[in-house]
Amino acid sequence: MTDPVERYTARLRRVLAHIDRHPDAPLDLDRLSAIAAFSPCHFHRQFGATVGLSLHRYVQLSRMERAAHALAFRGDVRVTDAAIDAGYDSPDAFARAFRRRFGQSPSGFRAAPDWRGWAARLRPFHQARSQIMTIAFTLDDVTIRTVDPVAVAMMRHIGDPATIGDTIRRFIAWRQATGTTPPASATYTVFHDDPQVTPPEAYRMDLCAATGRAIGADEPVVAGTIPGGRCAVLRVVGDTHDLEPAARFLYGTWLPQSGEQLRDFPLYCQRVRFFPDVPAQEAIVDLFLPII
Repeated sequence: MTDPVERYTARLRRVLAHIDRHPDAPLDLDRLSAIAAFSPCHFHRQFGATVGLSLHRYVQLSRMERAAHALAFRGDVRVTDAAIDAGYDSPDAFARAFRRRFGQSPSGFRAAPDWRGWAARLRPFHQARSQIMTIAFTLDDVTIRTVDPVAVAMMRHIGDPATIGDTIRRFIAWRQATGTTPPASATYTVFHDDPQVTPPEAYRMDLCAATGRAIGADEPVVAGTIPGGRCAVLRVVGDTHDLEPAARFLYGTWLPQSGEQLRDFPLYCQRVRFFPDVPAQEAIVDLFLPII
């Protein structure tokens, strides 16, 4: 029999998924309460008590995160376009709300994002999502694959994980300039260090694009290879903002029970579908744990 708490949570999960799929739609209390099968007169209190944020604040943060991603990572997005996508009637209203939320104007954020401030202000939103949208993994979710080696162009990030956005911006600019953008070129991330134990200034992560092209000496990337071999693979669908729970499951739960031994290559992932190209609950990441 299904856990009654899980049934209750699943009803709110449907609401959050609807908000993800319709980021610019008006906030319709009757519609959202019907999706959750709750009474409209109690829905606000039920939502806030379970999610930890008011419905209005949750929706605003959801829209602002989407807008911030567009401004930071899509050079051709105008502030007006970001405002419309975020459900605002005018760029001025959007700019005022954006500044209140992130402490920067939309144009200022696009030019030089304050990533630490951005992360701090969105932390309540991500914590709220993690309570509802994160689904527990099981041993059956892990498959064993033998993968072929992949030639990649690699850009290394060294430093505070909170500032990875600056490296991502440079990597995207290089990919756009060289025609190695998705879906033509697969996207990988190699996690050299555990952010829980590595000092922020020493943290290393590689951003990789699959490509067989020669890499020039003056390019901001280097040629590399993700080696082939056996891997334990865990697919993460939905909120892929934080992959730590999936990584902890692979290392702490699956590996001890599997009898497998680790290979000498770090944990890595392939980003199959990206937010905000798709709604957050439709993003897909395959996490690879190399084994002998």
